[in-house]
Amino acid sequence: MTQAATEPFWLTAFLDYPAGEFDAGVGFWRAATGYDLSAPRGESGEFATLVPPTGDDYLRVQRLGDGPTGLHLDVHVAEPWTAAEAAEAVGAALVSESPHGYFVLCSPAGFPFCLVTTPADAVPLPVRWPAGHRSRVSRLCLDVPRKLYAAEVMFFQQVLAGQWLHADEPETALRLAGAGALDLRLQPAELARSVTAHLHLVTNDLDAEVARLAGLGARPRASRPGKTILEAPGGTALCVVALEAGELA
Repeated sequence: MTQAATEPFWLTAFLDYPAGEFDAGVGFWRAATGYDLSAPRGESGEFATLVPPTGDDYLRVQRLGDGPTGLHLDVHVAEPWTAAEAAEAVGAALVSESPHGYFVLCSPAGFPFCLVTTPADAVPLPVRWPAGHRSRVSRLCLDVPRKLYAAEVMFFQQVLAGQWLHADEPETALRLAGAGALDLRLQPAELARSVTAHLHLVTNDLDAEVARLAGLGARPRASRPGKTILEAPGGTALCVVALEAGELA
């Protein structure tokens, strides 16, 4: 086994919606990102891609037969089979093997992810909005039950090679995007019983971006220094995070 076979070169976030929430959720994220929607694919037309105007895609959507709204992660590797074996060796559970060459697994805490080979290497630029500010989805954040947090961080550090940063206040583990389009952040959730996930959208004008998203139907949940937490149509949460103007490349 070689590290090149299992080391991720790209991460894609999948927004998963039950049929009744799919249209509202997809419509919101198309408008929120400024991305086009690809033609549907899959046996039942259940998959589609949010296509950015520049760079490679890293956000996709899926219509579920049932189940709650959620997110999962696609991990892009050179050899999914080898990577699946390596992930199982450190605690992943294999859910299924697709005839199309990808593998569906769950982390020890139950977070679903797929191992795929789709090539990608060009990070999309932030979109500039009519008000003059810019924004881009840049992070997938996992809220992990406290009792499972340490083991989940260890698992993802083993499965997702790369640069990891750790902080104590607030307690977080962050895998930097590197040459990819998405950071991955894990944080403990004191009262949660299962892993949940949400996206972070970064901007150089927090007030303008929150107002824009509210105009698209998102509802504010809470405000904290440097960020606002919203609930999007379709039932997903998202955080809008302020960056200094020079930090938003």
